[in-house]
Amino acid sequence: MRDSDKPFVLLARVKVKEGKVDEYLKAAAEVDAAVEQSEPGMLFHNFDADPTDHRVFTWTEVYQNDAALHAHLNNPPVGKYLEAHAEFGESFEVDIYGLLGEETIQAVNALGLPWRHHKTTQVGYIRDSLHSA
Repeated sequence: MRDSDKPFVLLARVKVKEGKVDEYLKAAAEVDAAVEQSEPGMLFHNFDADPTDHRVFTWTEVYQNDAALHAHLNNPPVGKYLEAHAEFGESFEVDIYGLLGEETIQAVNALGLPWRHHKTTQVGYIRDSLHSA
């Protein structure tokens, strides 16, 4: 399967080491600002705090297409953030919802992170205005 040109959602759940939340939030803010400036294919990028555990956060990311995820994975500030996660983070799990091409699946596998791909069924739609953005 070739890379997809359809939008999809990625949720990354992270748990931060005890006593390292402030450092982690700084790294998250830095990568968020850099992604906003350098990745036009990132349609939505948010970092939410879990209401029941002060050390758990979720990145919610909406990508325009597979090419946007490839750009994200190869963006130097994202690499810097992953280095910070290695220092301050305790766990990192990814769920991707939507259609992905085989090259994109291989790229995510190469990260070495636990992840699940929730594959698209025949139920649902993408608004043309979003798809053509």
